[in-house]
Amino acid sequence: MSWNLSFISEEDFTNHVKATIDKYGEKLESFDIVRFNKNIVDPIKMIFDKTVYQSTWEEIVSNEIFRQRDKSNNNDIGYFHQRIFQYMKDCHVPDNGTEGGWDVILHRETGIQLPDGDVVHTVYVEMKNKHNTMNSSAAGKTYIKMQSQLLDDDDCACFLVEAIAKKSQNIKWSTTVDGKSVSHKKIRRVSLDRFYALVTGEEDAFYRMCMELPRVIQKVVAEGGDDVKVPHDSVLMELKHIAKKMNTDDENLAMAMAVYLLGFNTYEGFSKAAGNILDEIDDNTLRRLYEYAKRISAN
Repeated sequence: MSWNLSFISEEDFTNHVKATIDKYGEKLESFDIVRFNKNIVDPIKMIFDKTVYQSTWEEIVSNEIFRQRDKSNNNDIGYFHQRIFQYMKDCHVPDNGTEGGWDVILHRETGIQLPDGDVVHTVYVEMKNKHNTMNSSAAGKTYIKMQSQLLDDDDCACFLVEAIAKKSQNIKWSTTVDGKSVSHKKIRRVSLDRFYALVTGEEDAFYRMCMELPRVIQKVVAEGGDDVKVPHDSVLMELKHIAKKMNTDDENLAMAMAVYLLGFNTYEGFSKAAGNILDEIDDNTLRRLYEYAKRISAN
């Protein structure tokens, strides 16, 4: 299959995808029941969600594992969005915390034309995953940082680049600083597709990158072997094992009881049920969970 991106080589793109997957690190470790309940899940919520959304136990457990992994994955995707520009012409990605803390610096000797016709030679970029990830205080601090950069360098522009913007745009950024509405034509709010277009000179560059991404991720995972972790979660199997020890023929209630024990196995009534199961169980699935819960409650 021919490579469809002119602004980054297939080798560089593949290496960047692999580096992003490597950033997932321990989040790709498989979940057993103890890891699943490390911060103690909310059994009541899980049972409400299963019933109200008419989900299966498999779906509810899978969704909770996904939620726990996803809580810290945004930083890894931020790495993907930021560091890919190190491979693109005229772009520089500073090390974290250096060179003013900018995420990307675009410098072009021939000049960079802004939508209103102004030409600058450098664009300093602050990058965000989503348009709503900054509160008013953070937005104000970012805007002041950009104002300061313009005072130091009148041949530049500053962009707030959003991976998930409300719409495709390259507009003057209007915000509020110390209760006052502020804006400047060289401080701009730019969606990621428009920034790709500015960097590469190709209007659909971001779209074409997205079209290549699924195939390359699949390729990296398939060829990675032991270097790319693929999780094999055992939570559902362990919950079903606990459920089988319950003194009821109602499979749904037995699973509900197993889920209750995730959060309530030291509570009155539940602790007795857990103790009875511990007496009967022939492996350490619940015992590990129960002993872990006791250690947590003792702290």
